[in-house]
Amino acid sequence: MAPRTPEQILAELQALVAKQEITILKLSEPISTEIAQLQAQPQRTSDVSNSSLDATTPASLEADLTHYRELFAKLRFSYVEQVTKEKFIRAIVGDPPLIVSPQENVDLEKQNLEAKATLKALKTEVAEMVAELERKAVDLSKKYERIQTETTRLEELPDKLAELESAVGKLRSTQAEVLDPNPELNLPLAKTLDLVEAKKRQRDELDRQLEQLQNQVPRKRKELERLHAELIPLETKRQNSTAAAKEARRRKEAALGGVEDDLEERGRWYRAAEAGLKQMLEIDA
Repeated sequence: MAPRTPEQILAELQALVAKQEITILKLSEPISTEIAQLQAQPQRTSDVSNSSLDATTPASLEADLTHYRELFAKLRFSYVEQVTKEKFIRAIVGDPPLIVSPQENVDLEKQNLEAKATLKALKTEVAEMVAELERKAVDLSKKYERIQTETTRLEELPDKLAELESAVGKLRSTQAEVLDPNPELNLPLAKTLDLVEAKKRQRDELDRQLEQLQNQVPRKRKELERLHAELIPLETKRQNSTAAAKEARRRKEAALGGVEDDLEERGRWYRAAEAGLKQMLEIDA
């Protein structure tokens, strides 16, 4: 499966947001509609103005919630009061009158305590559910805001990518114009860093070899001095031998009295005669 492009992801997010736009005001629309219908009936008219429903805001929703809580509390008290009065009057005027014994009062008190305990437990459970719903609502609101922010950034990405690609194209064209003849100076950053590390290792190796050679210099200098000291007598002996050889040759030439030069002359004459005879007799060499 081919990877999706940023444009496709952005289009999907926009379609999803368009279908499921969730806000407090939209969630309150069904409740506001029901309240408006109830207020249209004369017998259930309250003090909540219709203008607050027409311009619903989070603050107005909070005010309406507080108002209706007070109304329901008053309504419950009035209902309990009216039912109690009705039962009391019926018990008095009934035929025969309803006589309640102390034991029945005790039993009713127990039932009342049990009902109060159950109601308290239910109230606690409802309060916990409301707190959990509020916590989840806050978390969802934060997530929704983060998604909105990221969606906005995603919408800006194509333009930024186009600008970056244009800048990269300009940089590449500029780089192509000023390329250095040395290929090592045209390497990318990663390869340049690798080359620098290799050069550093090579330099360290050369420094190590140079240090070793420098440590060998004193020993080599002493050895050179020793060889030089041994060479001086040999050089003196060579010079003496050369002088003696020259002197012996001079004495030999003087003793021969120029015989060597005569023999050389005769040799040249014989070679010339041999060449002339070969030419006359047409003899190949």
